[in-house]
Amino acid sequence: MFNKRRSLGFTAIALFAGVATTAICLASPGAPVGLDGTAIADTPPDPIPLLLAGRAWLNGRPTPETLRGKVVLVNFWTYSCINSLRPLPYLRAWQAKYRDRLVVIGVHTPEFGFEKDPAKVRRALTDLGIDYPVVLDSDYALWRQFGNQGWPGFYVINPQGRVRGYRVGEGGYAAIQRLLDAPPGDIPTVDGQGIEKAPDWADLASPETYVGFDKAIHFRSPGGLRQRRSFAYSPAPDLPLNHWDLSGRWTVGGEFATPDEPSARIRMRFHARDLHLVLGTPQDGRTARFRMLIDGKAPGANHGTDVDPDGWGEVHQDRLYQLVRQTGAIADRTVTIEFEQPGARVYVFTFG
Repeated sequence: MFNKRRSLGFTAIALFAGVATTAICLASPGAPVGLDGTAIADTPPDPIPLLLAGRAWLNGRPTPETLRGKVVLVNFWTYSCINSLRPLPYLRAWQAKYRDRLVVIGVHTPEFGFEKDPAKVRRALTDLGIDYPVVLDSDYALWRQFGNQGWPGFYVINPQGRVRGYRVGEGGYAAIQRLLDAPPGDIPTVDGQGIEKAPDWADLASPETYVGFDKAIHFRSPGGLRQRRSFAYSPAPDLPLNHWDLSGRWTVGGEFATPDEPSARIRMRFHARDLHLVLGTPQDGRTARFRMLIDGKAPGANHGTDVDPDGWGEVHQDRLYQLVRQTGAIADRTVTIEFEQPGARVYVFTFG
């Protein structure tokens, strides 16, 4: 069954015939991977024409001639998903090092409405330093044709045009590289920085947590969520791990929640090195300032790349924002985000 939802928790899946496990954005398990170059069931028998058929492309459109004799690595991703962002250093490194034998192609399949805007995707490519071709798949046509299961999804297509390997989720990069026809041991050094830094899986105990009512769980404010109407919420008397609440007046829609007054707050109890929040600007395009506190205090050295040590940040693009990167011991923490003015859009908490 086709399902494009990110999971509400962690899903451990077998990868590359059981050699590794990972946590993915999607609840569905990944398909098996063939390591011998044989075709894999449930993948398209002739994938290159599907990719090249009349669609919008950014960073140039490949041709059959430019792909002939090359290994093609296809990456299904979306620019606000942390699980899609953390593999980018590997994709850039492979694309640069193996340029003579490999072509990387991104398939941008959005989750949220704002990710369907080509101008916003184009800006994300610039900000993220992505110069390989990216095809826009806002209608999920390629996602369905390839039988993809989640973000990120990776397909390795051999020079004969057959899918040689498929995996879904982060990690397992050495296994992917073995399918790229790269010389043995010739592995680029990869060290992700900022939001692209590899997660601390050993100390990660919080799942992706949505704020829009379509996928919201573990909401703690008394009385529950009110759908699509402005309501004055009260903070929960207690906030267990991986629960969240609202205070002040908010409108909660299917994809996101919006503060309707100055000083409205959202809190989340989490256990992870990193905390991110997907945010959107107000509908009129203004910026929106906010302040983030950890356990009621300014974050100091534990601030993320999108806030300062005093906890101040600004929503000026529709994207993922890193609010917390803890530098010391990881423990259960409560993050509070207070918006200085109404109108911002709050989508989902993610962790690393």
